Amino acid sequence: MVAARAASRAGAGVSGAPTAGAERNASAEPDASAEPDASVYALLASGFPSDRSGCCIDAGEGARYSWDDVERASAMIANLLARLRLPPGARVAAQVDKSPEAVLLYLATLRAGFVFLPLNIAYRAGEVDYFVADAEPSVVVCSPANLGWVEPIARRHRVPHVLTLGDDRRGTLLDAAARESDRFATVPRRSDDPAAIVYTSGTTGRSKGAMLSHGNIGSNARVLHRYWRWRAGDVLLHLLPIFHVHGLFVAIHGALLSGSRMIWRARFDAQEAIRLLPQASVFMGVPTMYVRLLDEPGFDASACRNVRLFISGSAPLLADTFRQFEARTGQRILERYGMSETIMLTSNPYDGQRVAGTVGPPLPGVELRVVDEHGRACGTDGIGGIEVRGPGVFSGYWRRPEKTREEFSADGFFRTGDVGRIDANGYVTIVGRARDLIITGGYNVYPKEIESYLDEIDGVAESAVFGVPHRDYGEAVAAAVVAKSGARLDAAALVTTLKERIAGFKLPRSVFVVDELPRNPMGKVQKNLLRERFGG
Repeated sequence: MVAARAASRAGAGVSGAPTAGAERNASAEPDASAEPDASVYALLASGFPSDRSGCCIDAGEGARYSWDDVERASAMIANLLARLRLPPGARVAAQVDKSPEAVLLYLATLRAGFVFLPLNIAYRAGEVDYFVADAEPSVVVCSPANLGWVEPIARRHRVPHVLTLGDDRRGTLLDAAARESDRFATVPRRSDDPAAIVYTSGTTGRSKGAMLSHGNIGSNARVLHRYWRWRAGDVLLHLLPIFHVHGLFVAIHGALLSGSRMIWRARFDAQEAIRLLPQASVFMGVPTMYVRLLDEPGFDASACRNVRLFISGSAPLLADTFRQFEARTGQRILERYGMSETIMLTSNPYDGQRVAGTVGPPLPGVELRVVDEHGRACGTDGIGGIEVRGPGVFSGYWRRPEKTREEFSADGFFRTGDVGRIDANGYVTIVGRARDLIITGGYNVYPKEIESYLDEIDGVAESAVFGVPHRDYGEAVAAAVVAKSGARLDAAALVTTLKERIAGFKLPRSVFVVDELPRNPMGKVQKNLLRERFGG
């Protein structure tokens, strides 16, 4: 079936002979032939089945994308990017709704030798303005509905190319790609060539771009392919967002590298998931998804009868959820641990014991240690900071050399900011994380950013943002605010003002107006006391 509007060519069901446009090779960089090609796309394509007429992505409602569609449509978009004559290392920023075409854009960017920059579709003007200013992309692709406010931001920062891509297979990206050849010679890449920039953040400042190379991403894909026993004939039920590591790299790469079909839906709905699960063999989710599945009476062992692997990540999985899931389905969820800067680091074993509350031992090739405040190794079950080294660990933060140096030890270990311990069996348990970081529904929220917006509001003297327990989301965002002398603050009005400035998942669910913030003798706000007071 032809699913794309772009002359029936840049989407599902591509058919017909190539157009007159010549194949292009986008690389203006030094020849990469001195070492084996490390291109992530070349690696993934090596796992495509020999018969490429079968279904690669089943997006529902008759939209089915064959392996041949993926190969040819990504070639067309890669040819378009090449024709734009972008500079070497150009960034392609994408703030688009989840769709198979968004995956094609990602793959095309890799094929053309450029750097992919995924942005959360929930980000609003203030956030996108920061990312565009910092990353200086050559191409920005946004949802057609957001073009009215994204384009002025892009133009202000002199982005030369602004295109649109909707989840209904419409937009100027596909219109332009429809005129390109469906053949493209994938640009060879060295292992240290950048493939993606994923914006993360610390607890004390604005977001930082973690630079992930083709070698970082490719090595992690190969390790997970072996460790989780991906195989031809697997079917992945993909219900995750694709603007972060979990949904974009871990899930999609696993399916593509094993030649496995993806059942693709734009968002998670528990009842729809239960209906689709019998068709799947692999499911990846965040803890919130598992909680909501367990809330459904129809979720039972029968629904899971063909699933060989349930994986959880992006936020801590409560031991109670782990136990309820096993009691209901007879299966144990495999919990793993990773970060934007490192992709996956540890995993409970495929065949061995999966232990509730732990994230398993380090993956092959990963060196992981726990150290005290003086950098000395902790013994068994000793609690300290988690540091890691390995082929999946990023090279550094985009244009932040000083911050990069701060986050690496003298012997090359990355300081994750998480706190944990390693037991006698080598299993890692995360007991804490960067002090202020909140993980709500699988999304990272950094209090300093929210506080900066709160403090800009008229009448606010200061604020403190912190996490409180939440059954569905693991944690919810809460804020305590102090009014300026003579000012009166309304909690609901503060949230309404924030809605215009930040993504919905960052909004405080509770705002408490207080006379003062608790501080220690050094003047530092004691957020632990706020959590105790308002965490209820």
